[in-house]
Amino acid sequence: MARRAVRGRLGEATLPKADLRLGGGTCLKIYQRFTGSVNYTGIYQDNLSGAGTKYSADGWAFVPPSDILSGKNQAWIEVTFRDARMNILALYRSALITTNSIARGGLSTGAWLDLPVTNQYDPASVVVTNTTTSLVAPAGTSFLRYQITFQGDAAGSKGSVYFDDLNLTQTGGTPQGDWNVVWSDEFNGISVNTNIWTYDIGNSDGWGNRELEYYTRSPQNSYVSNGLLHIVARRQAEGGFSYTSARLKTEGLFTAQYGRFEFRASLPSGVGFWPALWMLGSNINAAGWPGCGEIDVMENKGNDPATVQGSLHSGSDETEIYHLPGGSVTHFHNYTLDWSSNAVSWYVDGLRYETQTNWTDALGPYPTPFNQPFFLVMNLAVGGNYIGNPSTNSINSNSIFPGEMLVDFVRLYSLRGLSNWH
Repeated sequence: MARRAVRGRLGEATLPKADLRLGGGTCLKIYQRFTGSVNYTGIYQDNLSGAGTKYSADGWAFVPPSDILSGKNQAWIEVTFRDARMNILALYRSALITTNSIARGGLSTGAWLDLPVTNQYDPASVVVTNTTTSLVAPAGTSFLRYQITFQGDAAGSKGSVYFDDLNLTQTGGTPQGDWNVVWSDEFNGISVNTNIWTYDIGNSDGWGNRELEYYTRSPQNSYVSNGLLHIVARRQAEGGFSYTSARLKTEGLFTAQYGRFEFRASLPSGVGFWPALWMLGSNINAAGWPGCGEIDVMENKGNDPATVQGSLHSGSDETEIYHLPGGSVTHFHNYTLDWSSNAVSWYVDGLRYETQTNWTDALGPYPTPFNQPFFLVMNLAVGGNYIGNPSTNSINSNSIFPGEMLVDFVRLYSLRGLSNWH
C-alpha cells in the first residue's frame, strides 16, 4: 500500500476527481477557496480496512516563498478510521502547517519537509491526546481515509501548500482486520461445485432486460480449470437465440445477510458483453423484483472496459460508476462489497468509491429490503437494456467470441463471533 496515489475529492473540493500520479515532476497544490467563511479544500483516498490493522503515513510538503501562508490559513495530512456510515472513529494528523509554524522555523519556505502523521486526536473535541507512529484501526472500522486538507479562514487570506510522495503503509495485520472468511469458493477443484452453485436455464423473455443469450449448464459455457471459474459466452444458436452463456447462482443452497463480499475477476471486453457479480433477495419468488431487492457488486458494459458500476435496486436506484485508473476490466481486479444493517459500500482493489445509506422500497420502510438474506449470482449476458440493446450485427462485427469471464474466488467475510450465512 506504500505510496498510493490519493483520490481527488474532499467534500466540495475544487480539485478534479481523477486519481493523481504523485512523484517525479508532479505534485499537488492546495489553497483556500475564498468563500468569505471558513472552508476546506484538498484530496482524499478511502482504503478498505478492519479493526486491529496498523498503518504508518506521511507526505512531503512545500510552502512556496512567493505564496506564503497568511492569516489563519493552515494545512495538514490526516488519517481517519471510519465506520460503515462514514462516522469518524479515530483521528490522526501530521503537524499543522500554519503561519506560526513557518515563523518559528518549523517549516522553511522553499524547502520540502517530511510530515509524518503522528498526532492522535479525540474526534469529538479535535484535541491532541497522544503521539504515535502506529495508526491503529479501532473496533467498528470499515475503511480508512487518507487526506490532505487546506483550511481557509473567513478573511480570504492568501497562501498555498504543495504536497508530494504521499505514503500510506500497512505495518501490521491485514486489510481485512477483524473480518474472517466464513464461506468461500476458491475454484480449486475440477468442476463447478453443485453443492454451492445452481443454474438459471434459458432466456426467460430476455430476463426482463431484452438479453440475447440462452443460458445453459453445459461445460462449454461454465467450467473450472487451473483455479479459475470460466463463464463463457459463445456465438452459438440455442433455443432460438444466437448466443449461449451461463448464469450461476446460490439460490436454495446458500444465502447471506450482511458481511463483506469479495470477488476477484477478469472480464471480457467488446460490444454486447454484460458481465455481472450481484445478489438478489431470497424472497424474490414471493416479493418479485425489485421488491426483493438487488445488490450489484459489479457490472460492466463490455464496450467500456475502463469502468464498472455498483448499485442498489429496490424501486429506487442508488448507483455510482467507478473509473479504473489506467486499467481495464480485462485485468484481474478485486471487487468488494461491505453490507451492514444501514449502509452498503463498494470497493475496487481496496479503494472505496461508493457508499449508500438510504433507499426506499414499496414493501416496507427503510432498511427494507436490504435487511434479509440474499443469494449470489454470477453471469455473463450478451446484449440487453443496460448496454444499449446493440444489434446482433453490431455485436458480431465488434466482438470476439468466445468471451470469457474468469472468477478467481468468491469470499464472504464476517466479524468475529457473528454468523450471517446459511
